[in-house]
Amino acid sequence: MSSSGILALFIVCFCTSGRLWATATQVTYDNRAIIIDGKHRVLVSGSIHYPRSTTQMWPDLMKKSREGGLDAIETYVFWNAHEPARRQYDFSGNLDLVRFLKSIQDEGLYAVLRIGPYVCAEWNYGGFPVWLHNMPGIRMRTDNDVFKNEMQNFTTLIVDMVKRENLFASQGGPVILAQIENEYGDVMSAYGEEGKAYMNWCANMAQSLDIGVPWLMCKQDDAPEPMISTCNGWYCDQYQPRRSNIPKMWTENWTGWFKNWGGKDPHRTAEDLAFAVARFYQLGGTFQNYYMYHGGTNFGRSAGGPYITTSYDYDAPLDEYGNLNQPKWGHLKQLHDLLHSMEDILTTGNVSSVDLGDDSLWGTIYSNEGGSSCFLANVDQGSDKTINFQGINHTVPAWSVSILPDCLNVSYNTAKVSTQTSVMVKKANVAEDEPISRKWSWRPEMDDKAILLGKGDVTVNQILDQKDAANDLSDYLFYMTSVNLKEDDPVWSYNMTLRVKSSGQILHAFVNGELIGSQWSKNGGESFVFEQNVKLNHKKNTISLLSATVGFRNSGANFDLAPSGITGPVELIGYHGDDEVVVKDLSSQKWSYKIGLEGLNQELYSSQSLKWQEDSFPVNRTLTWYKTVFKAPLGTDPVVVDLLGMGKGLAWVNGNNIGRYWPSFIAEGDCNLEPCDYRGSYDSSKCLSNCGHPTQRWYHVPRSFLNDNGDNTLVLFEEFGGNPSSVNFQTIAIGSACISAEENRKIELSCQGRPISAFKFASFGNPQGACGSFVKGYCEGSKDALSVVEKACVGKESCTIDVSEDTFGSTTCGDDVIKTLSVEAIC
Repeated sequence: MSSSGILALFIVCFCTSGRLWATATQVTYDNRAIIIDGKHRVLVSGSIHYPRSTTQMWPDLMKKSREGGLDAIETYVFWNAHEPARRQYDFSGNLDLVRFLKSIQDEGLYAVLRIGPYVCAEWNYGGFPVWLHNMPGIRMRTDNDVFKNEMQNFTTLIVDMVKRENLFASQGGPVILAQIENEYGDVMSAYGEEGKAYMNWCANMAQSLDIGVPWLMCKQDDAPEPMISTCNGWYCDQYQPRRSNIPKMWTENWTGWFKNWGGKDPHRTAEDLAFAVARFYQLGGTFQNYYMYHGGTNFGRSAGGPYITTSYDYDAPLDEYGNLNQPKWGHLKQLHDLLHSMEDILTTGNVSSVDLGDDSLWGTIYSNEGGSSCFLANVDQGSDKTINFQGINHTVPAWSVSILPDCLNVSYNTAKVSTQTSVMVKKANVAEDEPISRKWSWRPEMDDKAILLGKGDVTVNQILDQKDAANDLSDYLFYMTSVNLKEDDPVWSYNMTLRVKSSGQILHAFVNGELIGSQWSKNGGESFVFEQNVKLNHKKNTISLLSATVGFRNSGANFDLAPSGITGPVELIGYHGDDEVVVKDLSSQKWSYKIGLEGLNQELYSSQSLKWQEDSFPVNRTLTWYKTVFKAPLGTDPVVVDLLGMGKGLAWVNGNNIGRYWPSFIAEGDCNLEPCDYRGSYDSSKCLSNCGHPTQRWYHVPRSFLNDNGDNTLVLFEEFGGNPSSVNFQTIAIGSACISAEENRKIELSCQGRPISAFKFASFGNPQGACGSFVKGYCEGSKDALSVVEKACVGKESCTIDVSEDTFGSTTCGDDVIKTLSVEAIC
């Protein structure tokens, strides 16, 4: 293989399913860039995971991605979703990978296919099907024939499927890059020499599939030829590939962060994210991917972690529902457009660094026969710096990059946001008078006598790991046993407890059919010991322990071996006086196991034939099913259901599982109420909010799940106990839009599909404050700014305003004041 990584070129033109596919595309690379049909490219990509949205959302997500300046969409492939049982495959609905790739192509975008098939992604079990864990002799992600055979089978299945539809670029399709494994370099040392052998096997196996486009191995510095190693992280400007013949690529630029149950809301500022991107391209990067560009929703039981929330919003440029997350989306779009305009010089020009006399200042010049382009970076976390560059003074704010396409004039600075901030609001469902009109019916879960009697589906003389016993068929598994206590049993006492060691998720303990207590971990990753007083009889006593998981671990070395469910021991403790304690270990006696719940097995969430009760309506009752009927909110805005008042459980709308809910889990700790300071390195503990409130109160109900005409059914399975009387549906839309922009630029204001109805504030001069609290400064333009913007914008969905004295009149601000327009529009 030469240093350019040249791959074979195929010329094809044919028709499939009514589509005329384009001539094949040649994808190669050198040490500067990915090369597409002989052209070195600056490529900007964004992650969108098809199972975290719906097929109806895909075209709009692709359109907004392209309009945001993306060249490509990156996605993982989710093995456990596609092969839930061995050799039984599912590519239906939002698992239709081929349809997703064609949606990308229809919008004129490229695709990056991260087959893995280990994905991490805060996805249940890292994307591995749990049946793998239960195969005899298997060891995952290492040089193990059982695992490698299964991995190769699935990887080949995906590659063959994509080939059949001619979706690789070498066939005229959109897929320009593929990935094998994922972040294995982080854990490879834990597997020793077998890990190294496995990594090399992955590379050889992938290359043998002959897909005609380059393969990636992210965070794998020692990836063998011709694999391309890439960087993942908050910042990758300092990353350099170990091999000199591959380009500098960034497969995961984390746009925010995920959220755990009990966790606070993360936020990464638009300024810092743009800074990271600009620094990467300043220092030789030519491909970067936002993880995530649209995070979406963890429908059903797909969330991993454990304890990953149902919302996977990720503070991405497109929010969970597909709305523009402004100003992040717009600020990055401006950067993308500028970088694309500099594509040739960035990927083929000569590069030189400029000594600016300060360790915190970085100057870079790209030049070719056509001219030069420059970057000026100030990485100081607190101080703005004035730089005399080529005879011109430029003030570069702290922790920012200025881009000068002609090396003379600043076209963009990462710290100066001139796109709008959109304030999203939730609006009541006007289709009906809710929640007052809501009528509920209910059913108890615990009416199964088999459980109370301790009879299950499988019986063994030991305590099993939940993955072994349940095979991930349900969150819920009953561990059941019985104990006969005679009066002379040494453990017998009038002061007895039941003690259970659990793996750290959720436990409900029943003795003789009565709930004696529940307990759960605060973070889902630590084991705990449940101990509760218990009254037993001098006869047979039934102990039923209901273990509930909230996603299996998805990352780390040997994550697949992390214990789940009840680990044991399970003990009866008899206290005799002050000093004598007798322990009776029940762990090795006969245990019976029952997977799931009766309501789940009967499919109460979709069945129309089973009867529900309408009288004696209970609240705050554990293990209870609730059902109601509602009208779909009017319009096309995204829909959410407010589950405040409920405890924890699962929710279905018209039989579609919208995910786990847990609004009773409060985000604890302290949040800084001051505005987030973009300056300085970001991590997941910075810029947190929502302390003291439910971790997640609102849950996404995609429009495609709803019947616009007629009734819709909501079914809740309540595990802890809650009151559904306040449950209601709302829509999410932009309520107001704000912009602060310096003079001599044009700004666009948009209500994203609805008209601008009024302006709350407008001032040109030196206005102060932030969106929602703007105030006028000591100088203003001679024209009434409010009248100017009202005339230009009211009644329109969007409008463009020239921020200048020509538009707003001369000011008395003086030459030392940077004149600014601040506006707040009502949508």
